[in-house]
Amino acid sequence: MAFGNGVLGVILLAVLGVGIAEQSGLLDTLIKKAGMKVNDRWLPLLLVFLGIMSSIASDAGYLILVPLAGMLYAGIGKNPIIGMAAAFAGVSAGFSANLIPATPSDIIIGTNAKLFAEAQGVPFANAVGELLTPATMNYFFIATSVIVLGSVGAFVTAKYVAPKLENQSWKMPEDMNLNNFNIQPEEERGLKAAFIGLIIALASVYGLASGPLAPYTNDAGVTVTPYMNNVVLLIVMVFAMVGIFFGVAAGRFKSVTNVVQAMVKQMNTMGYILVLTFFSYQFLALLGASGLGTYITYLGATFLQFLGLHSSPVLLLVAFVMTTAVINIFVGGLTSKWMLLGPIFIPMLYQVNPAMTPDLVSAAFRVADSSTNIITPMMSYAGVILAFMRKYKPEMSIGDQIAIMIPYSIAFMLVWTALLVAFFAFGIPLGF
Repeated sequence: MAFGNGVLGVILLAVLGVGIAEQSGLLDTLIKKAGMKVNDRWLPLLLVFLGIMSSIASDAGYLILVPLAGMLYAGIGKNPIIGMAAAFAGVSAGFSANLIPATPSDIIIGTNAKLFAEAQGVPFANAVGELLTPATMNYFFIATSVIVLGSVGAFVTAKYVAPKLENQSWKMPEDMNLNNFNIQPEEERGLKAAFIGLIIALASVYGLASGPLAPYTNDAGVTVTPYMNNVVLLIVMVFAMVGIFFGVAAGRFKSVTNVVQAMVKQMNTMGYILVLTFFSYQFLALLGASGLGTYITYLGATFLQFLGLHSSPVLLLVAFVMTTAVINIFVGGLTSKWMLLGPIFIPMLYQVNPAMTPDLVSAAFRVADSSTNIITPMMSYAGVILAFMRKYKPEMSIGDQIAIMIPYSIAFMLVWTALLVAFFAFGIPLGF
């Protein structure tokens, strides 16, 4: 638990809160509610947007939104693969974007970025020298990305994917019931209760932020903001409270035991991260104790300077995005790649050009890690998505699936990278 100054504990805490909201059925119901209430003209935009937002609980996006998208399109007589492709693009290619701050991926990337930077003496500060908050250091960028990627995904669907697929044959599965995803009365009750829970939760957060966790000036004359140091705890509290209100009203949570079981079920998915974190931090400790990390950083920085990239931070930034995107095709998993690349590239790129601050490198990693998820068979849900699509088109192969998703991947990569370069070039803060 002490690895990375408690980073593992923070990650586990976030997973507990999200687990209550997800296992209560709240996130699934919100996805169904939104999907059933929109005009088909705006359906691609909604599906991509919901996909991006569902990254807070990835299972809901892959296992609920993608099949729901297929059913929505089938219900209006259009090729279901179109809707499933749009939803898949949002869930997977837009994985790192979200309007909600301090998601589990924010915490994994941010807290480890701080550790990687401090391990080799790199200031954990932004371009103007302000200290960074790990969980929210990229928030402005990823929140803007939701709007940009939603629009891009809808455009690609309308202009490239739909025209290609709308005249292709597909069949309705015999066991398909288009009413399977209707909102049930108990879920409607749960949503009403969840809204009350949200109001109470937000009032509680405000009370804490303006009371016990209010900013103050210490003896050294420095302003301290305790609520920012506890932002993860506050967000987890909101998720837990809203999830409990929904679960109780919907009949999913009938006792405290059910809430505990919800957290346990979500925690069962953390075994991989626990094992990976243990060995990754041993690796990081060896890099520091042996001096090998500093030597690798020196060699890499010297080579990049030899190429002349130190004088072109934009080119350096784009090169890092492209390199990581290619690696993502062969090495799946955000955490594993970040543990592999972060300890090397955060200090290396800073040594090449001090403009490559930890928050900028982290944002570049997020862009690259997400954009190529949908075109690699190494992605853990690739086979699941193919199985969903084969219900409507049994002869479909993984190659067909990748071919459909390539336009999304290219468009997301180009536009998202351009957005990051714009943030950098105009000096727009990436987060707070």
